Amino acid sequence: MDTMERCKACGLVPVVVIEDANDAVPTARALLAGGIDTMEITFRTAAAKDAIRAVAQQVPEILVGAGTVTTLKQCKEALEAGAKFIVSPGFDPETVDYCVEHSVPVLPGCVTPTEIMAAKKRGLNVIKFFPANVYGGQKGMKALSGPFPGLQFLPTGGVNGENIQDYIRESFIAAVGGSWVCTKADIAAHNFDRITALCRQAREAIDAARSAK
Repeated sequence: MDTMERCKACGLVPVVVIEDANDAVPTARALLAGGIDTMEITFRTAAAKDAIRAVAQQVPEILVGAGTVTTLKQCKEALEAGAKFIVSPGFDPETVDYCVEHSVPVLPGCVTPTEIMAAKKRGLNVIKFFPANVYGGQKGMKALSGPFPGLQFLPTGGVNGENIQDYIRESFIAAVGGSWVCTKADIAAHNFDRITALCRQAREAIDAARSAK
């Protein structure tokens, strides 16, 4: 199963903000214990690169990627650390082209037809949709999916435990992203049991939504 298929199979790509690289491995294990085997460690902190490296080396069962990647430099640093996929909040041609050239799965943020056409031109069929709650949520993605058959979205921003099923039910949704299952506060406080419990709830919601299709 390739990287994108694993993300789709999981249904949820947690957006993980690590302030202390020592928290990366226990967070990854907490996600895994709750039935979630993907994670996107954001490049919002100085600990991101070391956190990715720690997870890639010590928790190989987790598919770890890098998020909030806004420059090619960050992209290269993330890949060197062991990231298996790259997620960007917007569409950066330089980063996307580098990933495509090197066969690295990349999810650029696209919320307009022009951005989507740029992604499709590069062979991408799954894109990030951020912030989903600002750009129309499911209605926005449904409208965009019309002229782009086969395109799927990974929405983040406003997705949570209350509405995850509404998103997962839609055929144009590959998976969802969000930080509610592993908040920065819970990670810092080492509330790993809570993270596992929230992941289990999300796993159950995803499975229920898919079985109801």
